[in-house]
Amino acid sequence: MKQMIVHCQENRTEMALLDEGKLVEFASEKTREQGLLGSFFKGRVVNVIPGMQAAFVDIGQKRNAFLYVDDVLHPNLEKHAKIKPAISELLRVGQEIVVQVLKEPVGSKGARVTTHYSLPGRWIVYMPEADYVAVSKKIATEEERARLRSLGEKLRRRGEGLIIRTVSQKESLEAIAGDLEELREQWKLIQEKSHQLSAPLLLHRDMSMVQRLIRDVFTPGEDELVIDNEGQARDAAAYLKQINGGRESRITSYTKPEPIFCAMGVKGQLERDFARKVWLAGGGYVVIDHTEALTVIDVNTGKYTGGSTLEETVTETNVQAAVEIARLIRLRDIGGIIIIDFIDMEEEQNRRRVTDALDECLKKDRTQTYVVGWTRLGLLELTRKKVREEKTLS
Repeated sequence: MKQMIVHCQENRTEMALLDEGKLVEFASEKTREQGLLGSFFKGRVVNVIPGMQAAFVDIGQKRNAFLYVDDVLHPNLEKHAKIKPAISELLRVGQEIVVQVLKEPVGSKGARVTTHYSLPGRWIVYMPEADYVAVSKKIATEEERARLRSLGEKLRRRGEGLIIRTVSQKESLEAIAGDLEELREQWKLIQEKSHQLSAPLLLHRDMSMVQRLIRDVFTPGEDELVIDNEGQARDAAAYLKQINGGRESRITSYTKPEPIFCAMGVKGQLERDFARKVWLAGGGYVVIDHTEALTVIDVNTGKYTGGSTLEETVTETNVQAAVEIARLIRLRDIGGIIIIDFIDMEEEQNRRRVTDALDECLKKDRTQTYVVGWTRLGLLELTRKKVREEKTLS
């Protein structure tokens, strides 16, 4: 069972997601400054750079957004085609264009935007111009994948694209069709607004953080939502009722004087898990360091001496570390290149045990992560999609 713990302050909302009591996700959002990710803007092209095959677009933010040529071409065009049209053939300075934020602004860089539009719903992701149906890779059974793909092809109109989300397993045609109609209406409103007003202009912003996380990770009827603001609790209950076919969900309005994160055991876990050194249950520990280019994670045996041989001790520490690292990467929202320096192992089968443990735990992460493999120096390389600045405790 998962618990979503929400702490509402005057200017900020914080959310902690617990899975069987263990902290797996943390999110924070200023009440008046929601993130840009997923938002639609009508922008104006201010610079076209042929040498970079990219353009800069004014979307009304502090820094201009970056639009790469692949994100201007039709979604069905092979991204790695050897011959691509020049960006200057596709865009011109002064041109107004509807874009969607693909990556949040990070540091001195503006947002990265795309014209490959997508609108996430409860059961599907709607892509108004993609012209294909895809099914989440996390749906394992071929029979269910085939059913959902067939359902998607039946529901979509010519030119539309759909991604069937993992939570759609065993879901009815009517529920998914209802989700699709709502998303079509959202897209229609975005288009109408873009035709009426000039750039730069915000056309559509994604839901609040709490609603997004309810939509993406909360299972009505199984999971519990605990929130320390009665008004927000009522709003969450109404939204859950809407996406759960009118059925009630487990929502608790927390009213005790002790801060909710302290009472629910979140504060201590946050302090532990966002430290540079994180101890493992068996006595080993990992150290997480960040550079401009990548994140480095070092694994050490520490106090762990449980194995009957050195190789066994090392392997058990590494397996424990792999499980914890997968959780910490998700919790801290670490993106980009990640290098893990596991303790040296002699046997190939033990290295496979470690990568298998890491792979299995990474399946729980909604952000795409790719394990590249072991380097000749015995380091494990992986990359994780970077869409926001890494989370830190304020």
